[in-house]
Amino acid sequence: MSVTPSAAHPSTRTAPAFRGRIGRDARSGHYAVPRRYRLHLSTACPDGLRIAVAHSLLGIDDSCPAIFLPALPDCPDGGHAVLRPLYDASAHRYTGPALAPVLSDDWSGRIVSTHAPDITRDLARRFGGGRLELYPCGAESEIEAVEQLCAQGIEAAAQSAGAVDAEGAERAERDEGLETLLRSLGALDRWLDGRAYMIQDQITAADVELWVTLVQLDTVHRHHLDAAAVHRVAAHPALWAYARRLAAHPAFGRHLELDAIARRHQARCRGLEAAGAAVQILDWAAHAAAGTGTPQVDRT
Repeated sequence: MSVTPSAAHPSTRTAPAFRGRIGRDARSGHYAVPRRYRLHLSTACPDGLRIAVAHSLLGIDDSCPAIFLPALPDCPDGGHAVLRPLYDASAHRYTGPALAPVLSDDWSGRIVSTHAPDITRDLARRFGGGRLELYPCGAESEIEAVEQLCAQGIEAAAQSAGAVDAEGAERAERDEGLETLLRSLGALDRWLDGRAYMIQDQITAADVELWVTLVQLDTVHRHHLDAAAVHRVAAHPALWAYARRLAAHPAFGRHLELDAIARRHQARCRGLEAAGAAVQILDWAAHAAAGTGTPQVDRT
């Protein structure tokens, strides 16, 4: 698949405060030892949801346990109070918010990384144990291309397209954002026509990335699009059928907490709601419940 995302829309993800890596052996400092590391995640956050899905796919809860945090941070600065000791121990006089996700080192009581893509790669490469190759040999460049497309061609483009009551230059940017979004979705729809997964014949990190991006598009960004735009977004049958299939997979659906995502969006969003808010593309809860066989669990 060849898609060129718009350079005018950079990634909107928060810059990580820590970017340590887990290495192969003791010379790396942070090396892979079962139960040495711990994840701190909120699945209401897209990065936390990505890591949680990957963690379940890899089946590594015994070797790297995960602690799930509430949807809404409990500190005035937007951080989680439970993470503050880790941040304080990891950086002298750290003044920023104690944000999730966090990969922490139980041996030192410090943070290894807050950078979601690095965390996911290290979990897969150091603890995966061959159960599932999220990063198959030779597929790294394809996975990175999907990550870039999701960040720029879908996430950032959807944010631009959701400018309600825009005028002049803002309206032109909104229209450009919508066209970029539709081009990206169209390319993905054509690519997935007749395919089960993005790369090869198995689930990879590219599928985790794209699926979470589509969840955000329908549950968050859709609220700021007009109804006509949402109908155009929904008019990609292969893409949304793919999202529906993955939602029914237990490793995906079990972490999908729609109420938590909605609360996080309402607490953070400063934009105006548009007519597209009433036009749901997928019944995510129904598909997720069908895959897990259990009702949704809401972590408050």
